[in-house]
Amino acid sequence: MAKAQIGVIGGSGLYNMPGLEMPREVRVSTPFGKPSDAFVVGTLEGRQVAFLARHGRGHVISPSEINFRANIFGFKKLGVERIISVSAVGSLREDFHPMDMALPTQFVDRTRQRISTFFGGGLVAHIGFDTPVCPTVVDVLAEACAGAKVTFHQPATYLCMEGPAFSTRAESNLYRSWGMDIIGMTSLQEAKLAREAEICYAVLAMITDYDCWHPEHDAVTVTQVLDYLSRNVQNSQAIVRRAVSSLPDARNCKCASALAHAILTDRKKIPAATKKKLSLLVGKYLGK
Repeated sequence: MAKAQIGVIGGSGLYNMPGLEMPREVRVSTPFGKPSDAFVVGTLEGRQVAFLARHGRGHVISPSEINFRANIFGFKKLGVERIISVSAVGSLREDFHPMDMALPTQFVDRTRQRISTFFGGGLVAHIGFDTPVCPTVVDVLAEACAGAKVTFHQPATYLCMEGPAFSTRAESNLYRSWGMDIIGMTSLQEAKLAREAEICYAVLAMITDYDCWHPEHDAVTVTQVLDYLSRNVQNSQAIVRRAVSSLPDARNCKCASALAHAILTDRKKIPAATKKKLSLLVGKYLGK
């Protein structure tokens, strides 16, 4: 199977990665079902990169239908150690303008229908999640935004809503009163699962609208979102390319050992089937 060092998740509007050399499609099987699409593996800026369209090519999977576990497990199976996730978001702040980028460092979960862990079935693990994204990857993305001369905001707090409907005005104003900065529908589950998989993860959030709270702007529509996405996608691609070329080879962050002290279950009590299913994640801690 093809291998990659770095994963890129393309969100709304970003369904491929221009500049990827010698691309090949790789279908990855996982214990959690099928990922959103085939991974496209190739060379970008001299690094082996695996690209995945979060919603599938053609945008056929809604946020609540995404198989987040299969997506992240697939990256792990390909050998990916770092993921850059590109995500479209709405702004909850006057000074976070459409066409800007945001680099979220915190999340608040307002989803209701999603599985956000690989664990269960007789194996319990509790990861630390006080710092939900990798500081190294965030810093590299910030440098890449600056190098591409794109306005960006760091830090930011990302409220993850269920969707697929956009917010009511009451919800949007509530989230603003909580101090939230941006709102989206996908990144939180990816961040949790990437941490459980000991993969460094960070989000490049493309701001497309003011949600529906802003009195001088119309309520968000798909047409408006697509318009800003099409105008912003070149920026995101340029930033990703710069970031990929700048990521250090060595990992000195805590992401790589997130499970070292997370497994709570008595080793003798872990079912053999669960141990086998999750061997890619926990094998180095539980042994054969």
